[in-house]
Amino acid sequence: MEKPIIIGIAGGSASGKTSIAEKIRDTFNDTKSVLIIRQDDYYKNQSDMPMEERVKTNYDHPFAFDNDLMVAQIRQLINGETILKPTYNFVEHTRSDITETLEPADVIILEGLFVLEDEAIRNLLNIKIFVETDADIRFIRRLVRDVNERGRTLDSVVSQYINTVRVMHNAFIEPSKRYADIIIPEGGHNKVAIDLLTTKISSIIHNTVV
Repeated sequence: MEKPIIIGIAGGSASGKTSIAEKIRDTFNDTKSVLIIRQDDYYKNQSDMPMEERVKTNYDHPFAFDNDLMVAQIRQLINGETILKPTYNFVEHTRSDITETLEPADVIILEGLFVLEDEAIRNLLNIKIFVETDADIRFIRRLVRDVNERGRTLDSVVSQYINTVRVMHNAFIEPSKRYADIIIPEGGHNKVAIDLLTTKISSIIHNTVV
C-alpha cells in the first residue's frame, strides 16, 4: 500500500469542518478509501473523576486532548497497521468504553479544533485546511448541536461559549490559521473551494499511482 494522503481540517467549533470532510469522502467513495478521524474522540479519559469535576474541564484548550495517542495511531495507519480508535461520550464527559476498529486508507482526514495548532499533528499533514466561518453562525450551530445531540442545557452552552470557547478560539484556534495551505470560508457551503480541493487530492493520488 502506498503512503496515504493525510489532510488536516481545523477551524472553530461548528465552523463546518465535518461537512467538508464528509463531502471529500463522498467524492472519492467509489474509487479510493477515505477515512475520517475526529480529534473530538481523543479527549482525555476522565472516568476517574466525579461528574462535578468533569464538567469543570476546559474542553476548548489543547490540554484537554490526548494528542500523543492521536499522533501514535495516525503513524500506525501510515505504516499500514489497524488501530483501535477511542470514542468519546459527550453526555458523560469522558471517554466511552466503545472503540472503533479502523483499517488503513488511501486518504485520511483529520478534523478538529487543534489539528493545525499541534506541531506533531501538523507535521503529518500533506494538506492543511482552515475553515473560517463567522462567529455568530458558529455559535448558533453549536447551540443547536449541543442541546439536541450532547445533552446540554441552553444556559450551559451560553456560559461555556462566553467563558472558554470564545477565549480559547482567539488564543489558539484563530492563530493556527497561519499554518493553513487553504482557507475555506463558509465551510461545507463553499462548493468552489471543495471542488478545487478534491481536484488537488485527485492530482496527488494520480501522481502517487504513477
